[in-house]
Amino acid sequence: MHMNGPVNISRNERLEACHEIASRLHEVYGEKVLAIGVYGSISRGTDGPFSDIEMFCVLCESSESVDFSYEWSAGPWKAEVEVCSADVLFKTAATVEGSWPLTHGPFFSQLSLYDPQGFFPKLKETAQSPTSEDFRCSINEVLVGEMYEFVGKLRNVSINGPHSYLPYLAMEFAQYGAMLVGLHHQKLFSTGSMVLPEALELPSRPEGFDNVVRIVMSGELAEPSKIISACEDFWSGLVKWAAEHDYVISTKRIPF
Repeated sequence: MHMNGPVNISRNERLEACHEIASRLHEVYGEKVLAIGVYGSISRGTDGPFSDIEMFCVLCESSESVDFSYEWSAGPWKAEVEVCSADVLFKTAATVEGSWPLTHGPFFSQLSLYDPQGFFPKLKETAQSPTSEDFRCSINEVLVGEMYEFVGKLRNVSINGPHSYLPYLAMEFAQYGAMLVGLHHQKLFSTGSMVLPEALELPSRPEGFDNVVRIVMSGELAEPSKIISACEDFWSGLVKWAAEHDYVISTKRIPF
């Protein structure tokens, strides 16, 4: 009798499934296939017994760019295959956005199943191409687009409620705070489950960040006043941190 959902399978079984998927991709796309690789925990060798399969299928460039994915459950395991033309993947790899520390790991480490033209080393080189200014712009965007907005929501909730929203807000403060620390150091996190503990190991963290992260990781999210105080302290520390590193939160009244 099968479990409902993912079941415990070995790394070898998971790799066999990867090769089976790669074979099918060759059948479907034929000579259009430029490269096929595995990313995520499998490529790092850290996959667990219930880990899913994540793969790239890179197609040769043509008159129309290709960018879509197959995502399915085969019963005992789940897989996602991103089918992209080379230009799309290069463009994405060269872009720095707010979640870069978590989303861009696949561009730096792939387990190649098919790469006769050396595409994946070129992809890694492209992923290393963003400048310090690119990271600075992304940090400014997160400071205003996420953190400033979260503080406004926090203050609204502290006055009008509902306090049931506060645990979620605390998690957002912690998650995007970790992204800021990662962007500041141009550091990739190994996996989603390790974002917060790995962020705590990096230097130059804003004051108040550690406390919010520890509240979230401990699950101590039942006391509204504790959450509000911790998040406000983190925001104050973030404003100071931004000024120290010449990041921009406030501009003139109308900047255009």
